[in-house]
Amino acid sequence: KQEHFAVVLLDTKNGLLGTQIITVGTATETLVAPADVFRVVIKQGATKVIIAHNHPSGNVEPSEADIDLTKRLLQGAQLLSIPILDHLILGQGNYQSLRQLTTLWNEFSQGE
Repeated sequence: KQEHFAVVLLDTKNGLLGTQIITVGTATETLVAPADVFRVVIKQGATKVIIAHNHPSGNVEPSEADIDLTKRLLQGAQLLSIPILDHLILGQGNYQSLRQLTTLWNEFSQGE
């Protein structure tokens, strides 16, 4: 059981272009560099993206590291004009939407 961080790559009409695992970590964390995320997004020609990672423990509440990473990715998305539609945390059949849970999308508008 390891954490995986992935992106769902979308076109302008939210059509699925594909998915890509960016990193695989340990049972409790995975390190993600925004440059690695956006490199894949741009290379695949995606114009919108959903980011997601799992918590092997099954607890889908976001950690402070999850919130901080989401902020950094939303800032990068603003600069590149590639909206992040959501950040999902998955765990044992459950999920949590950071877009629904936090005010980050109000703070870092994605211009959708």
